[in-house]
Amino acid sequence: MHRSAGVRRAQAFSGRGLIFWLQWLTANVALTLLLVTLANIKTGSLDSHYRILVIVTLFGSVPIYSLLQVYYKQHGYLIGLARLLGAWLVLLAGLTALAFVTKTSELYSREVILLWAVLGFAVQAAIYLPLHKLARRYWQEQQAERTSLIIGTGQLAQELADRLVRERNEPMIGLVSTDDEPQPDDGLYPVIGNLAHLRDLIATHRIRCLYLALPLDLAEQIESLYIDLLDANVDVVWMPDLNSMMLLNHSVSEIGGLPAIHLNESPLTAYPTAAMTKAAMDRSLALLGILLLSPLLVAVAVAVKASSPGPVLFKQKRHGWNGQLIKVWKFRSMRLHDDKQVKQATRNDDRITPVGRFIRRTSIDELPQLFNVLQGRMSLVGPRPHAVAHNDYYTGKIAAYMARHRIKPGITGLAQISGYRGETETLDKMEKRVEYDIAYINNWSLWLDIKILVKTPFTLLGKDIY
Repeated sequence: MHRSAGVRRAQAFSGRGLIFWLQWLTANVALTLLLVTLANIKTGSLDSHYRILVIVTLFGSVPIYSLLQVYYKQHGYLIGLARLLGAWLVLLAGLTALAFVTKTSELYSREVILLWAVLGFAVQAAIYLPLHKLARRYWQEQQAERTSLIIGTGQLAQELADRLVRERNEPMIGLVSTDDEPQPDDGLYPVIGNLAHLRDLIATHRIRCLYLALPLDLAEQIESLYIDLLDANVDVVWMPDLNSMMLLNHSVSEIGGLPAIHLNESPLTAYPTAAMTKAAMDRSLALLGILLLSPLLVAVAVAVKASSPGPVLFKQKRHGWNGQLIKVWKFRSMRLHDDKQVKQATRNDDRITPVGRFIRRTSIDELPQLFNVLQGRMSLVGPRPHAVAHNDYYTGKIAAYMARHRIKPGITGLAQISGYRGETETLDKMEKRVEYDIAYINNWSLWLDIKILVKTPFTLLGKDIY
């Protein structure tokens, strides 16, 4: 059992890992040669700081390109190029921030760096296209030999069949029913027999992989099926039917050689390297944003102070990652008031000052949260933090409401760019926001963060902001 698990890991490395490292190595050799050529043309030699830049680029590109799945073989060419561009821009942003922090930016020729930035992507793209084509062809040939059959006829079996055909290009022969399962009336994939015909089906169609997709109440059949199929020379994969459970960033791993299904896990603990990269990107972009927007921040602070008596910043306790209390900063947009109950801002709210109405309408009031990001209490992207009183109100009324705190809160988020921002005067609006927040946690990646950041400016003038 342990040996077969090791074989699977070795095969996974030889497949996915080898493709990644081959394309990564080829691209970085080309990037290094390009930088060396440009530096020699400009200065006549390759100074030590350019050699350091090569080394930092090599080490920095591995986690970024891996996390953004730049060389993922199932991507189409356009999506692959878009991910390549996104990863290259993130890498350049990280290198720029590092040069700024270490005060070494003046050592480099701006002409060399700009040309390297532009031509570097063009070179990577030129290398990516043929290698990606070869990788996809190899993967498709491997998948074409993996003829599969599914035991089960329920929703999970139908969904699995659809994904095998559409996403993995596996030749899927059909479904096999058990005596205890109801027969589907409108399934997209055919039921070609029952367990009594299983051996004949495996031999007739030369089945290479058999999936067990049975509901939890039929789980006792799995062990007997597994034992019975040990001599059938097929790969047997168990797909637990967990559709009835609300899962959060679920995954499967191995603990001391024992299989483990993670039903609820924070992405920040599940993927520590990715979380570290997210934190580095957050703080770098937050620092850059504060520096670039400092004239606007000062001007708004003066306007807020002049608009009505009170502090410039409004600091409110809200729940952060794992429910910890944090103070979220905003420009004060309301007159000082003594409301005993925390109340959401509404359209034509008489507590909002004229300056406050403008900065809320344009979302400028949120900019001080860049300091929260710099402090590590928030992220650029994540579920928006609600007032503690609102969390107390909705907990128990909305299923898994507090699960949205399994990742750091953000200045913007998937719910916000999807139209669910502003007042949530009805329960169903808050339910929809929570649904998007949990979807963000379940599908989180650096690439998703980048897409949300790019889309955010186009949603800032929405009609529901007041």
